[in-house]
Amino acid sequence: MKLCLILTCALLLCTEAKVKHRDLGLTLCSETFGEYIYGLDGEEKGHVDFKLKKGVMTLPQFADPASYPEGEYEAAAAEVGICKQNLAVCKEAYNDPAEPKDAPHSSLYSKYKVQLGSENTLICHITGFYPAPVGVSWTRNNVNVTDEASLSRYYLTNDGAFNLVSRLSFTPEEGDIYTCTVEHVALERPQTKTWNVKVALPGVGASVFCGVGLAAGLLGVAVGTFFLVKGNNCK
Repeated sequence: MKLCLILTCALLLCTEAKVKHRDLGLTLCSETFGEYIYGLDGEEKGHVDFKLKKGVMTLPQFADPASYPEGEYEAAAAEVGICKQNLAVCKEAYNDPAEPKDAPHSSLYSKYKVQLGSENTLICHITGFYPAPVGVSWTRNNVNVTDEASLSRYYLTNDGAFNLVSRLSFTPEEGDIYTCTVEHVALERPQTKTWNVKVALPGVGASVFCGVGLAAGLLGVAVGTFFLVKGNNCK
């Protein structure tokens, strides 16, 4: 594992339907990072936000309402503290091995089809990096607009790496150029993705085809009429 991990697992059995469910409490940490996630059957039900110092439920809107019990943040903070103590012991036991590093991969795209003057959102999707801290900055026409962007929390993947999403609201104007730059300890230099405002012009192929077809049809009618009249005059 890339992180020190404390796993609490409860196996629930519904005796009538004979269906098994796995209830998980997951604590992860590094020297500078900690996270607590609560889930069911591999899906996240909630996590603790250590910046806001509270539990955050991530159930879909159609699910039954649920909330973290009082004192959950304090309990999670204590778990992360234990995790970091265990990590220090493990590092000493294994002679302080080098921390693994995985470089991020990023992609930049718009949420909706681009229409000039219509509000839209640019999404910078950053995946597969370790350790967790990553820097994200934005520019619009070479002007820094990072303060206007939002960052998601770090999402843990099955292999212990992290994903992150940054969003920037914008109104497309022709010729605008946006960049999303990612900085990480595993990168030799910042990774920058560029996105230009491009609006597809209406297709003219079908119109031209119809126009040519109509012209050919009219020409055929004219030629047919000519020979019909000429034939009548020869009688």
